[in-house]
Amino acid sequence: MGRKVFISYKYADENVPDLNMVEEVQTISGTYRVARRTRVRDYVDKLQELIGTENINLGEKDGESLAEFSNSTIETSLKNKIFQSSVTLVVISQGMISLIDPEKDQWIPWEVSYSLRTVQRENKTSRMNGVLGIVLPDMNSSYDWYYTSNTLCNCVTHHSEKIFRILKVNMFNMKKPVLRQCNGLVIHEGEFSFIKTVKWEDFIKGSNYNYYIEKAIQIRDDKDSYNLTVNLC
Repeated sequence: MGRKVFISYKYADENVPDLNMVEEVQTISGTYRVARRTRVRDYVDKLQELIGTENINLGEKDGESLAEFSNSTIETSLKNKIFQSSVTLVVISQGMISLIDPEKDQWIPWEVSYSLRTVQRENKTSRMNGVLGIVLPDMNSSYDWYYTSNTLCNCVTHHSEKIFRILKVNMFNMKKPVLRQCNGLVIHEGEFSFIKTVKWEDFIKGSNYNYYIEKAIQIRDDKDSYNLTVNLC
């Protein structure tokens, strides 16, 4: 795959299925391998194995806060990270949002915002990225925290109120959506969101990741069909 990918994620979120992770602990009596909780970063490692580290740049470091950063510092950092990529993968996990910090002090909203911009660095210009959300299951291996299936109407509800605002407002944002009604529900058809989402298990199956990455590019190239929100506020 030739696409350069930027991955936005919440490093230490542990509200994910166990991957049986271990780490080495050094003591006076020797080095031991002990079990530890699985976190989102471990899933990002799997994405790197799947896509190839040479094609990936990563977002948040372990616990790095933006509270003390100026907007210009954040801008410089993200321009350097996102500039050469054409697709941003946002790992959507149940604990991605810190409830004690405002969104402007968290990395993911800034990373999505800059992914949606035309970025200039030195004398070069990079167009906006395609953005794809990869939804992780919760600790019980369930996607119900974000997706709810309705078999009667053959549709799926996205609980976008549980994710960052900049992700939410760039979903279900097609200017001229194709709609149908079923049992009192208004249902969107087709590619109704600029930021499309996919379940983790569907993204990593076989070579599906290539399909979904290219789909994000196709949607980006059709950006004029969507009402885009680029800024955080």
